[in-house]
Amino acid sequence: MLAALLASLIALAVLSWSADRFVTGAAGLAQDFGLSRALVGLTLVAFGTSAPEVLVSATAALSGSSALGVANALGSNIANLGLVLALTLLWRPVPCPDHSRRQVLSACLLVTALAGVVLIDGHLTRTDGVVLLLGLATLALITWHRKTSPPQPPPSQRDRSRRHDLLLFLGGLVLLLISARTLVWGATEVARHMGVGEALIGLTLVALGTSLPELATCLAATRRGHGDLALGNVLGSNILNLLMVLPMPALLGPGALADPALLDRDYTTLVLLTLIMAFGMALAVRRPLGRGTGLALFGGYAVYLTVLWRSLMDAGV
Repeated sequence: MLAALLASLIALAVLSWSADRFVTGAAGLAQDFGLSRALVGLTLVAFGTSAPEVLVSATAALSGSSALGVANALGSNIANLGLVLALTLLWRPVPCPDHSRRQVLSACLLVTALAGVVLIDGHLTRTDGVVLLLGLATLALITWHRKTSPPQPPPSQRDRSRRHDLLLFLGGLVLLLISARTLVWGATEVARHMGVGEALIGLTLVALGTSLPELATCLAATRRGHGDLALGNVLGSNILNLLMVLPMPALLGPGALADPALLDRDYTTLVLLTLIMAFGMALAVRRPLGRGTGLALFGGYAVYLTVLWRSLMDAGV
C-alpha cells in the first residue's frame, strides 16, 4: 500500500508537468499548421487524451467484462463534464467560439442521442459497434474544415518549430498517459486495501483516472490562456468516448448489459449534464462560458456520486 501511495504521488507530479508540455506542443502545432486551437483540441488533443478510455474498454471487453467497458465510457464522459469542465470553469471562464456553439455542440448532442439509441434495448451487438464507428467516420468528414494559413516563417525556422512542437506534443502525451495509468493503479490498490468494492472502483476511480489526462490538459491549457483548446478537448473527448470507446465492448464482447443502472442512472446523468453544458453554451453569446455553468455541472456530478455510492452500498458492493 505504501508503494502504491508513493507511486500515486510521483505520477501526479509527472502528470502535471507532462500536461503542460502537451498543451504547449498542441498550441504550437495549431499555429504551425494554421489550425484553430479549438479544432486541435477537438481532434488531436481529444484523440490523445481519450487513449486511456480506449485501452481500458478494449481490455475489459476481451476479459469478458463488457459492462465495465460501457461503465468506463459513460463514467468518463460524466467525469469530463461534471469534474473536468466544471473545475476548469470554476477556476477561470472559458471563451466559447461560435463554431463550438453551433457545430461542435450539435455534434455532441447528436452523438449522445445516438449512444442512447444503441443502449436503450439493454444489449450491445457488433452492428451497434459498426454504427458507432460509422458515426465517427462521418463526423470526422463533416467537422474537418479547411484551415486558414497565417503568415509563415522561413522554411528552416518552420521545420524546426514543427519538430520541436511535435516532440513536445508526443513526448507530453506519452508521459501523460503513463502517469495517469500509474495514478489509477496506485489509487485502485489503495482503495482495495481499504476494502472498497470493485464495482465502485470501476465507476469512480477508473473512470476518474482515465479522465485525468483531460483534467490536466484543460487546467494547463486554461492557465496558458488557451481556453478554446480546453473546451474543444472536453467536447472532443466526450464525442470520441461514445464513438470510439463504446464500440470496443460492442465489437469485442457483444451481449446484454449486466447492470440496468448503466442506462437508467449513468446514461441519464450523462444526458442531464450534457444539457446543462448545452444551455450554458447557448447563453455564452458575447461572454465566456462561466462559473455558473461550472457550479451547475459540479453540483450535478456531486449528486451523481452520492446516488452511485448509496446504490452500491445498498447492494452490498
